[in-house]
Amino acid sequence: MRSYLNSLEWLKSGLFWRTFFLLAMLVMASMAAWLASFRVVERTPRAQQISAQIVSIVTITRAALTHSAPEKRRELLFDLAANEGIRVYLLEDNDRIEEPEATPFFQELQSLMLNKLGPETRFAQKMNGVSGFWISFDIEDDQYWLRMEPDRLETPIGLQLLSWAAISLFLTLLGAAVISKLINDPLSRISTAALQLAKGLPPPPLPEKGPGEIRETNISFNRMVEDLTRIDSDRAVILAGISHDLRTPLARMQLEVEMATLSDDARNGMRSDLQQMDAIIGQFLDYAKPMDSLKFETVNLSELLQQIVQESARLQNLHLRSSIAPGIVIPGNQTELRRLFSNLIENACRYGKTAGAPVSTVDIQCRYKNYEKKQGVLISFRDHGEGVPEADLTRLLRPFTRADMSRGQANGSGLGLAIVDRIVKRHGGKLRIYNHADGGFVASIVFPS
Repeated sequence: MRSYLNSLEWLKSGLFWRTFFLLAMLVMASMAAWLASFRVVERTPRAQQISAQIVSIVTITRAALTHSAPEKRRELLFDLAANEGIRVYLLEDNDRIEEPEATPFFQELQSLMLNKLGPETRFAQKMNGVSGFWISFDIEDDQYWLRMEPDRLETPIGLQLLSWAAISLFLTLLGAAVISKLINDPLSRISTAALQLAKGLPPPPLPEKGPGEIRETNISFNRMVEDLTRIDSDRAVILAGISHDLRTPLARMQLEVEMATLSDDARNGMRSDLQQMDAIIGQFLDYAKPMDSLKFETVNLSELLQQIVQESARLQNLHLRSSIAPGIVIPGNQTELRRLFSNLIENACRYGKTAGAPVSTVDIQCRYKNYEKKQGVLISFRDHGEGVPEADLTRLLRPFTRADMSRGQANGSGLGLAIVDRIVKRHGGKLRIYNHADGGFVASIVFPS
């Protein structure tokens, strides 16, 4: 039952199949209406043709029996039965008669034959349990039944119409498939390119040909991709240039601080400020790094997280609690993943302190999980701070955005979570941030394994 429902969901979600079945249903409905109309229009001519044939058969049979010699009648009846499928029986008062179904066609046929054979003519589709088309006639004062095969009431054009209808339906369904593909392919290419662009990957140029609307759309999309690529490249160059130029005076300032005659408190304060500025510049460089310059390899996430937990455990204002499943590996860049986890721990350490507590407690989990009908890796970082206002959650992943007013901090560049989001997208994963039901902020990542 579940697989059947899944197939229905797939059918609903596929534009190609939805278009194909819509066109198919419209065509079949049109053909059914056409056939019904044709049957109504050709009913009267067909009834006239068949009634004329039956009247001719009855008239000829009556004349043959009337004018034939008595000793030849039996032989004539055998010839009629053998060659024409016509049998003649004497009509009895106790005959069990089953009248034909009163369809519109038979009613019109019956009216025509009564006008020509007389109102006393009787009809039956079964007489004494024998099926056929039965019609009565009289010879002098005696009444008889004339039995014909029921297929005499059917016209060969019906089968011919069905054959033509089947061929037309097949050709129409084939055309519907071609039309659906022509409609679906451009949209599918744009959708695939948009998904690649959302993941930070440069999509291949869309073909700038075809109908005017599709051609203009593809041209606009290609121009947009070119503009975004140029803007991203310019931004990376600007950030890298500014960051590089700032580090030279920072190095001179650090040298001057070390050589200057200052008190220990002043020297330590200036060192802290310079280190913070250097860290912000490092974040600029990390964020400006091109997304297509990474080299992937097999990374053991379990070992990497354990190393980061051990290194971070030396910090005095941080308490880490980890639950990391062993042997979890994914394709990725170890340097980028280390930066990702370090940023999340630093974010939790900076903002995740419970009110009145000097230490930030961070829970780290890493385990396998079903991910889009495939197996993936779930990694979550949860602090036990005050969380983030719900209105700020949607903008925290944007660059240069902070929630300092609610989290009680005034430093930082606002790039930490933006860098995390970019690294996750580079690795084909998904990042979700939310407030835990029991308090605290959670960053949850799912990587395909």
